[in-house]
Amino acid sequence: MTDKQFNFQQGFTFSKHIPEEISHFDRVFDVFKDLLTHTSGDIEEAFEWLDMLDKEYDIFTDEYTLEDFEEDLRKRGYITKEDDSEDGNSGKGKNILTAKLEAALREYALDQIFGKLKKSGIGNHRTNKSGVGDERDGENRNFQYGDDLSSINMTESLKNAQINNGISDLRMTEDDLIVEETKHKAQMSTVLMIDISHSMILYGEDRITPAKKVAMALVELIKRKYPKDSIDIIVFGNEAWPIKIKDLPYLQVGPYHTNTVAGLELAMDILRRKRNTNKQIFMITDGKPSCLKLPTGEYYMNSVGLDEKIVSECLNKAAQARKLKIPITTFMIAQDPYLRQFVNAFTAQNKGKAFLTGLSGLGQMIFEDYEKNRIKRI
Repeated sequence: MTDKQFNFQQGFTFSKHIPEEISHFDRVFDVFKDLLTHTSGDIEEAFEWLDMLDKEYDIFTDEYTLEDFEEDLRKRGYITKEDDSEDGNSGKGKNILTAKLEAALREYALDQIFGKLKKSGIGNHRTNKSGVGDERDGENRNFQYGDDLSSINMTESLKNAQINNGISDLRMTEDDLIVEETKHKAQMSTVLMIDISHSMILYGEDRITPAKKVAMALVELIKRKYPKDSIDIIVFGNEAWPIKIKDLPYLQVGPYHTNTVAGLELAMDILRRKRNTNKQIFMITDGKPSCLKLPTGEYYMNSVGLDEKIVSECLNKAAQARKLKIPITTFMIAQDPYLRQFVNAFTAQNKGKAFLTGLSGLGQMIFEDYEKNRIKRI
């Protein structure tokens, strides 16, 4: 990095930092991370896409080739051979992502959607309510009956005792005590439901990749800014099941219908086990519910129109979540007019919120709603 110095008469010296040109690796790495999200973590397919893009846009040069980039990925710990981690037979398996690259994908998603976010301290978000909490606020006040003794600021209280009673006859009374204000830190438990039914890739529109990016970015946001909050990810098609955060890059759509009821049941089961009182469900979907699992274990499916039996079960689950004080925010990433009828009825039953939107701005809306919900629920 080069510096240009600017000297002023006052004696101050200011430096203007001119960044060096981005390295070959970093320039290609951003493209590669985007491609990995699209290919659900398939490195070889991402390399194929890179090779195709290179033919059209000259991504690589004679000095820095695709083979050089692959080698850099390996040296920097982003990829490894599948057999390397199993039996030590280096170089014989296929390329797979390391935990370091999985984390890099989440960070990249956050940077894309939310911009550069500096890591802040634990419990960054606070409520406006003062009282006995677990983080010092920096403001002092006189002691009041009922205050927690652990909140007493002994330094300021001793100063008061010296001023009021003198050093020679040092004694401390209740009137000398100073309390340091604390603020409660809000904690939120969130379940993010992601629709992986076949319609998420129908008609030439890729809806699952933006949904994955939002999920990875939201996880990274919470990890950096609200580390005491919890987030669980579940996917729903014919059934619903939880997935680990590290598996988000590999998420794919299946040949599934949309069993929204199963997703809601699992989300509520997860949140029932959470200790804190602030709970919410975010649901990203692109269509109407079209599947139920019957008590017999068989599936009841209907992809035509709004099925009264399926919709009724969904509305019952929405009402059940409301009784549990779990608001549901639905992000409908399709704009078909007939979906409004279902979304409006579902939202009314839960007293939650709904956003009928396309893919544009989905991440920003989810982040803004997450922040607003944390403030509102406390």
